[in-house]
Amino acid sequence: MSQTKPNDEQSISLVTELIGLPIENAIWNAAGALCTTEKELHNLGQSQSGVILSKSCTLDPREGNPLPRYWCSERAPFMTINSTGLANQGYKFYGKMGYQLSAEYDKPYIISVSGLSIEDNLNIIKELQGKCHAIELNLSCPNVIGKPQIGYDFDATQDLLNQVFSIPELNTPLGLKMPPYFDLTHFDQMADIINQFPISFITCINSLGNGLIIDPIEEKAVIKPKNGLGGIGGSIVKPIALSNVYNFRKRLNSKIDVIGCGGVRTGWDVFEHILAGATAVQVGSQLVEEGTSCFERIQKELKEIMRIKGYLKLEDFRGKLQSM
Repeated sequence: MSQTKPNDEQSISLVTELIGLPIENAIWNAAGALCTTEKELHNLGQSQSGVILSKSCTLDPREGNPLPRYWCSERAPFMTINSTGLANQGYKFYGKMGYQLSAEYDKPYIISVSGLSIEDNLNIIKELQGKCHAIELNLSCPNVIGKPQIGYDFDATQDLLNQVFSIPELNTPLGLKMPPYFDLTHFDQMADIINQFPISFITCINSLGNGLIIDPIEEKAVIKPKNGLGGIGGSIVKPIALSNVYNFRKRLNSKIDVIGCGGVRTGWDVFEHILAGATAVQVGSQLVEEGTSCFERIQKELKEIMRIKGYLKLEDFRGKLQSM
C-alpha cells in the first residue's frame, strides 16, 4: 500500500482503458440492468456510468418470460433472482441507438448480443459492425427456456468463436460475457480457447443459473418462469465473481481485459474486483434496486477508499491481491 495519502478526491483518478479507449470512470452497468428501453439507455448516458451497455439483444424483439420474473426482498437484501428471458427490442433498435447515444453523451456504447442460435449471433454481429464501440457476446444467459448456456459447452464455444472470427467484415472489438465457473480445470480449458482469438475482453460473471428462492409464507417460488428457477445475483455471488476474475486474469493473454461483475453494491466491492485483476467493473442488481444514482455513490466511496490507502489511480492496486 502507498504511504503517501492524497489530500482530496480531485487528485484521484478512476480512468481505465478498454478497447483502446480511455474511459473516465471504470464503473458501468451490467447488460440486463436498466438498459432495455430508449429511456433507460438515455438515463445511463446522463448518469456517471463510464459506458453505456445495452441489453442483450436477439435477432427479433422479445417480450421475454412471464411475470413475475424478478425478485428482491428486504428479508434478503443481498440476494436477487431473475428470469427475464432476454426481453429486448431487437438488435436493429440497439444498433440504431448507437449513433445517437455516442454523439449525445460522449462515452463508449457497447451492445450486448445474445442470439438464440449460432446463425443469429453471426448475423447480428455482422449487422452491428461500425454501429457501436464494442460488442459483448453473451455466452451465458441461463434464463431462456429450452436453450443451454453455450459457455458451458467448450466445443460449441470453440466452434462459435471460429465462425465469428471468420467474418470478413469483423472490425468492431469483441468481448465475451461468461457464465460462472467453479472448477480450476474449467478455467484452464476456457482460457485456452479464449487465448486463441483476438478477443478484447471478457466479463465475469453472469448470474448463477437455475437457483430457487422460496417464499415460506406463501409456500411457493417467488418468480413464475421455469417453475421458479432463475439467475441468482446480488452480494451473495461476489465470492464466485471474484474467483472468476482472479482465475481468468492469471490465465489469459495480457491483451485481453477482464471486467468484473457480480455482487457490486459499494466502493469496497469495486475495490476488491480491481484488486483481483479487473480492468473495470459492472453493476447489476444494485443498479436495478437503487437506480443510476448508484454510480455516483459508488465512485465517491471508491475514491475515499483510495484516498485512505494512498492510491492515486487504479493501476496502483489492480491485480495486486496478496497471498497469505
